[in-house]
Amino acid sequence: MIRAATVRSVSLEKDFFMSPLKTRLAIQIATWFGCGYSPFAPGTAGSLAALAIGILLHEYAGFAAWHFLILAAILFVPATWAATVTSEVMKLKDPQIVVVDEVLGQWIALAGARTLNWKSYLAAFALFRLFDIWKPPPVRQLEALPRGLGINMDDVMAGAYGALVLFLAGCFNLY
Repeated sequence: MIRAATVRSVSLEKDFFMSPLKTRLAIQIATWFGCGYSPFAPGTAGSLAALAIGILLHEYAGFAAWHFLILAAILFVPATWAATVTSEVMKLKDPQIVVVDEVLGQWIALAGARTLNWKSYLAAFALFRLFDIWKPPPVRQLEALPRGLGINMDDVMAGAYGALVLFLAGCFNLY
């Protein structure tokens, strides 16, 4: 499995510079500007990148939690397009290098925080990863949607579950 993914990744990188500009842009978005090429846990790398961006936007641009829901909504259509193009280029239903879905889910999970601090960042990260890996219904069923929609929607739902739990934890002052 790892060998096959490595071969596909090398092939994709070799073909990357020979492909049209739109395809290269789609791959850049889908891999979240290279995070998807992480040799260990690319999904976690994508989530950490989204969290780092979230922390920076909150601390230095004054973003509130709900702003991350807006960011995810803005990114959803380009993310779906990019995931579709990348999966078609790689000839895989859900390539490991596509991590823009983790970015969407992580930002949605952050949107559930009643306050943004180190505890809520950690909780949002842990909750999103838990629901993304566990895939309780309907998260797993959403993977069956076609193309980029299926790639993204399961992580959107995992993020929504994470946001709900994070919001409820905040109601009880648990962070």
